[in-house]
Amino acid sequence: MKQIKYVSADEAVSHIPSNCHVHLSSVASVPHILIQALCRRADAGDVKGLQFHHFHTEGPAPYSEERYAGIFFEQGFFVGPNVRPNVNAGWADYLPVHLGESQKLYREGHIKLGAALVQVSLPDEQGRVSLGTSVDCSVAAVESADLVIGVVNPNVPYAYGDLLSLDQFDYLVKDDTPLVTANFAEPTPTEVLIGKNCAALVEDGDCIQMGIGALPNALAAQLDGHKNLGLHTEMFADGLLRLIKKGVINGRCKKIDTGKVVASFLLGSQDVYSFIDHNPDVLMRDIKYVNNPFVIAQNPHMKAINSATEVDLTGQISADSIGTRIFSGTGGQVEFVRGAVMSEGGKSITAFASRTNKGKNKIVPVLNPGAGVVTPRADAHWIVTEYGAVDLYGKSLQERARLLISIAHPDDREALDRAAFERFGPHWHWVK
Repeated sequence: MKQIKYVSADEAVSHIPSNCHVHLSSVASVPHILIQALCRRADAGDVKGLQFHHFHTEGPAPYSEERYAGIFFEQGFFVGPNVRPNVNAGWADYLPVHLGESQKLYREGHIKLGAALVQVSLPDEQGRVSLGTSVDCSVAAVESADLVIGVVNPNVPYAYGDLLSLDQFDYLVKDDTPLVTANFAEPTPTEVLIGKNCAALVEDGDCIQMGIGALPNALAAQLDGHKNLGLHTEMFADGLLRLIKKGVINGRCKKIDTGKVVASFLLGSQDVYSFIDHNPDVLMRDIKYVNNPFVIAQNPHMKAINSATEVDLTGQISADSIGTRIFSGTGGQVEFVRGAVMSEGGKSITAFASRTNKGKNKIVPVLNPGAGVVTPRADAHWIVTEYGAVDLYGKSLQERARLLISIAHPDDREALDRAAFERFGPHWHWVK
């Protein structure tokens, strides 16, 4: 085992050259101690031109702020609440990419990394460390970067899957800051109804994918009576953890990684992080593997459940933006959509409330100008709201419109019907 030699955060980041690309491990496991040290360098006028890449990050994001213009510039692969205002103000940016291909940007040199800053667990007896809750594209970053700095933190769980060797690090820094945790609100009555409609499409023995938040937790609660479910997903949180602990999710019917929970990054309570620590039934894998549609498709009866910001009457699904305003990112939605429909007996499901919290309809005649189409209409299958579930696959434009109107908010249906008539012409009311 390599002898561990630790340096201070300031010493470690002093070796990062100006005008280079920098990767950060993401979500709950951001190396904030290194970011703070870089800010001190920036405040001293000792560095400039750093471009940051990462999945969504939790906690402060000074690298996206106006005060560091010309010194730092964020180009995240996914936009979280902490950088969203700065991205939409132009002080930071969004780099569209399927999350499963984010690692490809590094490995194939489309982004030449000057440095990779990651947070890792305590090493095992063989000198291997785990990226814990944030494997994502960090394995590729460590493999590709000119300079690799690791923050060894005892709060990072040692998760099995894709591990790293201490030999891959140029500098190591100690930190014992707890990982960021998240507790999601209890589902609303609307979200409970959506959860029930989604759960009706999931059968015993299915393998599932879903995200985090109140809506996925609402769905998880409705799966309590199911049996022998599998889990192959980008991420999971407490709702799914409860199903794992109850044995509802046991992976028994999975054809690959049988009996294992497979994910790439996590955000949840400390219970979630403790659960994966030294747990042989959980594999935290490179996003290259987790989000690969051909890997996803190997598990039969794959049910991919994703969300949307808007869906138009032809089935175009927007999920990364609200008009021109970037809200999140492409994520792995299309990868899981395609993997699920290639799976034997699989289904792609897009679930959302029929209206926003401000009462604006989300099933619309046309997408807002500038909205990004994340899932094309040809890939749209099951669409679910609190008013029901409809399958668009194999349906014409007019048939799709009629189905979508049937699950829109009742107060929006007349206007949508009128818009459909104006679009499709005199045959509209003939279509059944």
